[in-house]
Amino acid sequence: MTEYPGFDVLLARLANHRQLDVVDLSRSTGIPESALRSVFAGAVPEPPLLRGLAPALRLRAADLFVIAGVSVPDDLAPLDARAGSMAASLVPDAMRLPREDRRLLRRLVRSLPQEYRTQPVETPRAHEQFGWGPGGVLVRMVRNRNLSWGGTARTFLSLTGRYWAASTYGAVGHGRKELTSDLVADFSTVLDVPADTLSVLTGVDLPDVVLPPDPAAADVAELLWDVRRLTVEQVGQVGDTARSMLHG
Repeated sequence: MTEYPGFDVLLARLANHRQLDVVDLSRSTGIPESALRSVFAGAVPEPPLLRGLAPALRLRAADLFVIAGVSVPDDLAPLDARAGSMAASLVPDAMRLPREDRRLLRRLVRSLPQEYRTQPVETPRAHEQFGWGPGGVLVRMVRNRNLSWGGTARTFLSLTGRYWAASTYGAVGHGRKELTSDLVADFSTVLDVPADTLSVLTGVDLPDVVLPPDPAAADVAELLWDVRRLTVEQVGQVGDTARSMLHG
């Protein structure tokens, strides 16, 4: 099995995928070429550099921290671990809503105030401490949506129609289950990250024909991202609103 490359190689792949070189990245981000060349040569990236690079690479900053193997800063990490199960329960309800109601639900989420963190960022439990590998990167990105393994299984079922046991996602994270093109496509849907980007990151080739994302699944994946910075009470309010829309 080929060893998974470090961030310097992954960064080069992502930049090449976007047809950007160091000069282009420096011009578009304002990051000095010398700092970029240092990271391309294997230096550990500083948080401000990752924040600046993310838009140019068309990635969310929190996801780029995961890809770089750098701890996600508190202001980018899920706000309230208690809200994770509610977020997972919100997904199937939101999938059943008409498009306009999904938009109203996202508008509600954006209108809610950003509360202060009252608890430290949850430390990964022993079984969630993955080694360095493509599966670990993908599962950590999902965890950054405030989803446990069980919530991950339920969310994948709702958004992709494919069910895997919760333990299967742990096996992916630990490299005990092979990443297939279908599985990478499912991660793409849930993470709201283009499949070709995940292919570049994982080294897994995609099928010749990749189906366009389901519009409802794309909307709800964005909603899932939005609610990760809400408190458990706020996610409960969003869930109540979704249910009232369904049954109103």
